[in-house]
Amino acid sequence: ASSMLGLLAYGGVRRALQPSSGCGGVGLLAATSMTSLGAFKTPSLGFAEPSAENKQAPFGTRSVSLQAVAIRMKSVSSTKKITSATKLIAATKLRGAELRSQAARNLPTPTHDLLGDAPGAPVSKTVVVPITTDRGLCGGINTIICKYAKGIVALEEQNPDGDVKVFVVGDKGRSQLRRVYPDKLLGFTQDNGKFGGLTFGVASLISEEILKAEADKVMIAYNRFFNAAKYVPTIATVLSSSAAEAMAEEGGMLDAYELEGPDRAEMLMDLAEFQLASQLYQAMLDNSTSEQASKMQAMENATNNAQEMLEKLTQLYNRTRQAAITTELSEIIGGASALEG
Repeated sequence: ASSMLGLLAYGGVRRALQPSSGCGGVGLLAATSMTSLGAFKTPSLGFAEPSAENKQAPFGTRSVSLQAVAIRMKSVSSTKKITSATKLIAATKLRGAELRSQAARNLPTPTHDLLGDAPGAPVSKTVVVPITTDRGLCGGINTIICKYAKGIVALEEQNPDGDVKVFVVGDKGRSQLRRVYPDKLLGFTQDNGKFGGLTFGVASLISEEILKAEADKVMIAYNRFFNAAKYVPTIATVLSSSAAEAMAEEGGMLDAYELEGPDRAEMLMDLAEFQLASQLYQAMLDNSTSEQASKMQAMENATNNAQEMLEKLTQLYNRTRQAAITTELSEIIGGASALEG
């Protein structure tokens, strides 16, 4: 009964303070009643009154709920555990991927020195092969490779007689480039190292699919790994046998060697196919190593951000809890004083 009287008195005072309410008499009566009920305090309706320190806080703003802050703290703590575990997994995979990448680093070097690397060679058909990852949470390495691929396509399209196609390695690149080049997408492949890891056989199968396009030039865009903090976007060019023959006639390294056995055209075809498979294999290994390094760095940043957010939420939780306890103590003391008076 006392709470109901206090609630009615509280509403009467608010109506009395509104000059246009048309209930001045009722409001005055309610205010007089509240004066006579001095032992009863205004009931708490879950709203925070503007404090002396924060005069700009509007009346009716709900106070921060301890339960909501606790739920948020639990969510951030769970996210921090996930990012920390992902960082450790990436650091473990990085060492093995780095060793495999270093072992295959010199595989395409002989054919590269023999046939050369001519990204600006004028040809009639070009295939761009951006190598991306299948999973996310690895920073912006996929976005950078897709930007490089778009730049290559734009440059090759300047040739009015040229034709440009895109063959994507990795699911993240496919999801970005298929919206931009729906007509130029030659094909894609994903989950290449899911069963048995990345091998030369897998790279050979992918190179066979690329060779079906009968392109004169294949341009591979990937992240070249140097160390855990440095991986540079790189473009490797592989020419077809006919384009390599044309480059050799203009003064290439091929004329410095004496040929024995099969004829020159057949040998150039074999060399071009092997160069494509070996260069693709080395690029996929380098990009996989760069993925683990980027993921480790991204998860470390995410863990630090989660820790910083958790500290701020803990401070907010403690302040809110302390303010609630202080308010309850003040109400108890005020009620006791009113009863004694």
